[in-house]
Amino acid sequence: MDRLLAVKAKWTPLPGPQTQAYECLADVILYGGAAGGGKTDLALGKSLTQHQRALILRREYPQLSGIIDRANDLYSDYGIFNSGKGVWRCTFEGKRRVIEFGSVQHEDDKLKYQGRPHDLKVFDEAANFLESQVEFIAGWNRSEDPSQRCQVLLCSNPPTDATGDWLIRWFAPWLDPNHANPARPGELRFFATVGGQQFECHDGRPFLIVEQENGDQVMVYDFDPATVDPVDIIRPLTRTFIPARVTDNPFYSQSGYVAKLQALPEPLRSKMLYGDFAAGREDDPWQIIPSEWVRLAQERWRVRPRPYIPMTALGVDVARGGADQTIHTPRYANWFDEQVCFPGTATPDGFVVAQQIFNMREPTTLVNIDVVGVGASPFDLVRAAIGDKIWGVSGSAGTDELDRSEQFGFINLRALLWWRMREALDPVNGEDLALPPDAGLLADLCAPRYKKVARGVQVESKEEIKKRIGRSPDKGDSAVYALAERTGGFAFGSI
Repeated sequence: MDRLLAVKAKWTPLPGPQTQAYECLADVILYGGAAGGGKTDLALGKSLTQHQRALILRREYPQLSGIIDRANDLYSDYGIFNSGKGVWRCTFEGKRRVIEFGSVQHEDDKLKYQGRPHDLKVFDEAANFLESQVEFIAGWNRSEDPSQRCQVLLCSNPPTDATGDWLIRWFAPWLDPNHANPARPGELRFFATVGGQQFECHDGRPFLIVEQENGDQVMVYDFDPATVDPVDIIRPLTRTFIPARVTDNPFYSQSGYVAKLQALPEPLRSKMLYGDFAAGREDDPWQIIPSEWVRLAQERWRVRPRPYIPMTALGVDVARGGADQTIHTPRYANWFDEQVCFPGTATPDGFVVAQQIFNMREPTTLVNIDVVGVGASPFDLVRAAIGDKIWGVSGSAGTDELDRSEQFGFINLRALLWWRMREALDPVNGEDLALPPDAGLLADLCAPRYKKVARGVQVESKEEIKKRIGRSPDKGDSAVYALAERTGGFAFGSI
């Protein structure tokens, strides 16, 4: 304690989790969980003592005030703060340090940091950031100094709404109680991104993605690097989660702060006191499908086998470019099979999508496909072959259908179809749906919000959702299409 309290002493990490995170070699570190575990000091201490150029971000700039105040305490003996630019320039042990503070309140604010390298990227209260913002900004985590370690540090409490659910997906081996191969705190695991999708690798060996003659893509580890374009070689990055609680911080644990955390109402108490990522995540009040309803449907899938019947319907959401995916959702009565996903680059034209449909459907299967934009081309090709067994879904089309209680209508077909999914997932009055336990599907089905207007229920458009959460809910839309059938020129959820 004398060392920690010494006047003008060099910053050193607290014994325990903070030291473990400070010395960790992972490329991406999630630190914290509970409140009071020393997240801010870890970010500031690493920036000063381990890194040459650091970027410390909060979602909104006013939220940085406490961090900047603490930086003034730690950095004042080492340099000067430019408050106009939000940059500390320090000299530590003879080496220059540049520590920048910033924010990304809106989705497009991430573009401010395009091409700007930092060897340490810190996202403070990471659960408040969009996944797309973190992915984009972390893309410039680099240094011209080959001896400089580059890291991304995510400091966070558990998410309180769906915005931060990506954290649980990124760190599933540590945070998902249903993960098949759980990881210990601080254990390094390898992850790679292929076609916009992240997945866990067995080890850190570099690999190539090679397309076979049948169109399947496989991972190839044995190759001669001299014969391969270096940009095609995928090198997994390491991640880890290091939990910390207020009891790991002597400055807080002896100050009465624990009693204040204990007095919080649940589930906030469990989140802040214990760092419980699973405790009572709250849905947005206008979220069209409650998260718990989707989880219950996914639990039913785990214990219920696929019915021995022909495929009832195939819902197809066609990629519209960029990071979007083409998603196929097979449905067997009220049991949904695992979704088949293709990156947009793998479905460059209508012929490829049509061929995928022919390969998957059975003779009696109804195909429901989004025909907005590029979906019109595969619709025409498939309809020429199977006739009225395909329905082109145009979300903007009108409908006279009412909700199940016959109390209100819908401004367009998109609103109707999403509401039918809500009704079918209702644990009391629903259709006992079984959905595959896919985290991406859960997130997508819980993403759209709605409002009631004079003409009925209005659901967010894809474009509005993408602007808000930074991605398109392709898996959710595909599942909604798989549920829908048409009758009398309108649509209804049918089992």
